[in-house]
Amino acid sequence: MAEQKEKLFSEFEPVSTEAWIAKITTDLKGVPFEKKLVWKTGEGFNANPFYRLEDLEGLKTTTSLPGEFPYVRGTKTNNNWYVRQDIVVDDCKAANAKALDVLNKGVTSLGFTIKGDDVTAENIATLLDGICPACVELNFSTCLCKAEALLAILVENYKNRGVDLEKCVGSVNYDPFKKPLIKGHKNEDWTEKAIAVLKAGEALPNYRVLCVNAYWLNNAGAYIAQELGYALAWGNDLIAKLTDAGLSVDEVAKKIKFNFGISSNYFMEIAKFRAARWLWAEIVKAYKPACDCACKMAVQARTSQWNMTVYDAHVNLLRSQTEAMSAAIAGVDSITVVPFDETFETPDEFSERIARNQQLLLKEESHFDKIVDPGAGSYTIEVFTNSIADVAWKLFLETEEKGGFGALANAGEIQAAVNASNEARHKAVATRRESLLGTNQFPNFTEVAAEKIKKEESACCCKGQHQNHCENEGVTKLNFARGASEFEALRLATEKSGKAPKAFMLTIGNLAMRLARSQFSCNFFACAGYKTIDNLGFDTVEAGVEAAVEAGADIVVLCSSDDEYADFAPAAYKALAGRAQFVVAGAPACMDDLKAQGIDQFINVKSNVLETLQAFNSKLGI
Repeated sequence: MAEQKEKLFSEFEPVSTEAWIAKITTDLKGVPFEKKLVWKTGEGFNANPFYRLEDLEGLKTTTSLPGEFPYVRGTKTNNNWYVRQDIVVDDCKAANAKALDVLNKGVTSLGFTIKGDDVTAENIATLLDGICPACVELNFSTCLCKAEALLAILVENYKNRGVDLEKCVGSVNYDPFKKPLIKGHKNEDWTEKAIAVLKAGEALPNYRVLCVNAYWLNNAGAYIAQELGYALAWGNDLIAKLTDAGLSVDEVAKKIKFNFGISSNYFMEIAKFRAARWLWAEIVKAYKPACDCACKMAVQARTSQWNMTVYDAHVNLLRSQTEAMSAAIAGVDSITVVPFDETFETPDEFSERIARNQQLLLKEESHFDKIVDPGAGSYTIEVFTNSIADVAWKLFLETEEKGGFGALANAGEIQAAVNASNEARHKAVATRRESLLGTNQFPNFTEVAAEKIKKEESACCCKGQHQNHCENEGVTKLNFARGASEFEALRLATEKSGKAPKAFMLTIGNLAMRLARSQFSCNFFACAGYKTIDNLGFDTVEAGVEAAVEAGADIVVLCSSDDEYADFAPAAYKALAGRAQFVVAGAPACMDDLKAQGIDQFINVKSNVLETLQAFNSKLGI
């Protein structure tokens, strides 16, 4: 008798989306679904808490295969990527020794940053001694005026060593838009130099020599769709100008490399890289290349520096790990994980080793390199891919209509738009709408950081961050102030003042509310480096006040329930009699009545944490 097969759960009726939302609304006790659970992204679209199969209807991203145009699912039929480590070359012999060492520790791609004056045949020979250019991806960054010479030296070096140039993979980072974005100089005539660089790179067919350094936008605080939209316009400007100068689209497109940043917005970043390949393929296709292979986007991904922190710096490992995961799942070609201590000191052997191992774990332990486009078919990722593509495409078209990326960069408009995003995100960090764990949320209460800061952040450095956007020749630069920079300045000011302000929790009344509010308040004031003193509870406000005064409190925070504040707050305020700053934790309905009695300091989830703490520092003479 043949075995009967039944479909699992066939006895259950399918549940509609409307039914799910109705159930969720019931559980929310009538609070509107859109208000409570729909995520207002910074990308220009709203994200739902769940998606279903019906949300994929009509989406183009679900119909192609990996390695097929428009490459939304990847340009390869595998998911292997290069593990890249960058080395700043101050001494060619020392850099060579370091490169040889890390190549034995899992690195498969090297990035060398070389001063222009050091670009000589002798120095390059020393730098590459013992390194096989056909066995490892080699990437070089130097000043723009030396890119052509560097390529000529590399070609000659490889030929003299008998290396098969067809097997060499790498890049030389020539980017004409570095001048307006980073240096503040206009750059209106770059095509002739770019053509010379392309010609110099012809002997190395698998070297990309024109770079779109979109990670600068990421490090300057750009939103994900903004980074992508401008990156597409950036790349298109290279193609448009150089094809107008007589080169074919195939010659240009196959030489462009995109260097993207990766933020900690996990699913959005996966979607960004998928959307990037798709949109770039469509852009190049519009130029009618001889082969679809010209439409493939070459992508290097670099973990973000905008969200790195000095305090609780090991949390940077958590951020960079999810970032590397996003890029790996999305199928990029190479990844650089920035060491967790890069913000405050020159990375040492330990932090560089950890950064390498973060990628190696994804390969050797998690096997992310074995499956192509594992996010495909995920309702959330597919919807996000299309949503990000829509927003980025609109920005791309808008940039083109205004004259193209180069024209807008020379006018400072690109920089101004990204800097506006930076400012908006700083405000979000200040109000905790954007969380930086260990900095504006759940800080390490006892940590001190002044002594571990071994380097100052450069004010005008293409690889670092600077605190102020500045102007030179009328061109605004990108502002690389990290998200944590203002909180760090606040806490360092407290630390360097030699004072240790004490915030005392006067807990009383309703047990659940006083505990919740004391925990909130301790975290709040610890963000400024204050010493917080929590308590189990007091029988009277007078007892709490006396305990606070005896402990030498600079700030007394009343922690209770909204209903009890009408009685407790005036009594505590009167008993304290100005011997310390008095604060009420929460936003009770009786707030106006309390303010009428002179109680005017409240902290709650809607507070601007940064501005509130800056005000307290000022009041306490810090």
